[in-house]
Amino acid sequence: MKSLQMRLLALFIFLFPLAAAAQESGSVFNFLSLPSSAHVVALGGAGLAVVDDDPSLPLHNPSLLTAVADKSLGLNYLTYMRGVHTGSASFVRALGQRAAWGVGAQFAHYGSMRAFDANGVEEGDVSASDVALSGYFAYNLSGYWSGGVAAKVVYGGYAGYTSVALGVDLALHYLNEDTDFAFSAVASNLGGQVKAFGDEHERMPFNLQAYATKGFGHAPFSVSLGLVDLTRWKHTYYYSADGTGVGFGRKLLNKVALGVEWRPIPLFYVAMGYNFRRAHELTAAGKGHAAGLTVGGGVAVKRFRFALAYAQYHASMPSFSFSTGYAL
Repeated sequence: MKSLQMRLLALFIFLFPLAAAAQESGSVFNFLSLPSSAHVVALGGAGLAVVDDDPSLPLHNPSLLTAVADKSLGLNYLTYMRGVHTGSASFVRALGQRAAWGVGAQFAHYGSMRAFDANGVEEGDVSASDVALSGYFAYNLSGYWSGGVAAKVVYGGYAGYTSVALGVDLALHYLNEDTDFAFSAVASNLGGQVKAFGDEHERMPFNLQAYATKGFGHAPFSVSLGLVDLTRWKHTYYYSADGTGVGFGRKLLNKVALGVEWRPIPLFYVAMGYNFRRAHELTAAGKGHAAGLTVGGGVAVKRFRFALAYAQYHASMPSFSFSTGYAL
């Protein structure tokens, strides 16, 4: 058994450098980058190493699947922007003492509008939406390490044009309960279109990420650090007011998210976060008030849990995330 665990761990470590090489200039189905957990939103996007009995977390990090209670159902809704509805659902099932599997779904509906032909004749209403269906598996490789994988099928329909994509997430998680330290590495959305909207096939929004969370013994606080977009270093990828891109220092800072969590009892938490990229880009767009700041909290009562979080993702309106979970 130990030999099998070491082989699986070596396989994950081998696959991560391959994922790091998967840089891409453009992507499709970017709704997959939206948060599917109020806990993640509250920590500014820095909380993907947090071990919590939250069935929404494996949608971001499949290696956290084994920390979720058996037969758990999770639902999430995000008020992203006016006229756009996004949400997700997940279900987790234990598989023996060391493994777990799950299924999930994510959707984004972008509203409808009236369509006209080249002569200005009305042709009725058209709409646009995306849907992703995923399957997850995680395995405890040792007393400290766990690995997870997710496979997803993505469908998009935009005013009569359709596309299908296939993708994979890979994740590796380390937890040392003696030092109250956790670390995760996640390569999400490896894949691309198998059926394009037009002639050009595009990749999915690949993101190589690393996260760490540190507690302080009996103190009810923990801090989290997130590093995202670790393969994207072109200065033109990041928004600037004059359109010329940003320097190396700003590129580096744009990859950082910080979070702090106060958990006076195991069944209740309050969290705050700060996302440097979001703060910089919203300020450059003229929305500097509380840009980059996030806040939220959650409570669990017996088998039921609920979480709420606030964030600002764009200049038009604030966003709220609602997550619920229930252990069947």
